Amino acid sequence: MGAHRPGSGTALGTAPLSEATGRRLKPPPERLYGRPRSHALRPRQVKLLAETLPRLRFDVTRASDPRAAFPAPVRAVWLEVGFGGGEHTLAQAAAHPDVGLIGSEVFENGICSLLSRLVPEGGEATAKLPGNLRLWDRDARALIRLLPDASLEKLFLLFPDPWPKARHAKRRFVHPALVPEVARVLRSGAEWRIATDDPTYQAWVAEVFADQPFFDVPPPATSRPEGWPATRYEAKAAQAGRKLLFWCLCRR
Repeated sequence: MGAHRPGSGTALGTAPLSEATGRRLKPPPERLYGRPRSHALRPRQVKLLAETLPRLRFDVTRASDPRAAFPAPVRAVWLEVGFGGGEHTLAQAAAHPDVGLIGSEVFENGICSLLSRLVPEGGEATAKLPGNLRLWDRDARALIRLLPDASLEKLFLLFPDPWPKARHAKRRFVHPALVPEVARVLRSGAEWRIATDDPTYQAWVAEVFADQPFFDVPPPATSRPEGWPATRYEAKAAQAGRKLLFWCLCRR
């Protein structure tokens, strides 16, 4: 999901110019992602989606009070957008049992990867599941628009799809049109964590947040800060020698 370039700051009612085309950035499309499946599902994956996912799916009728969506009592709610294989989501849920974590992912293979870590084969319909974890298998923007103001304490966007071509910039999750929507659901002092190894996306994040009234934006770290569980994408990027940047934005 997301990416851009630094340059002149961008006011949030306008769209930044693309260096490649000189044209203004288009508004986000109805869908940011491509195919929801990369290959045919195996029988075990089919069972996970049919039997385990419904048990963990975030109840949309609870969106007005997201803490009520969790069987366990939680003091706060965090959201991860695009959890990939689920390593970070599961690590955060295990490390913070008093926090309700919503993991959002549209790609079925990624969802199955997370679910397969939670339940043994044969336990898809019966194995105990974390009471502080819920999954959203639709576009994360739809959930964000349903949540009440100041309802989230943290939001994670780790190694999103950079959509590096200029004509695809409208598909990036970090987008001037979406920043106010994310800001609305984050309480004052909340964190928005962003990590990427893609130079186009790194520049884009810097540009989008250069001129906006919602977040304090310290310089990004070049190594993973404490409290950020590792992901397979980070390991691949580091092995390939790519530069990693980690932002921790603070909601004003």
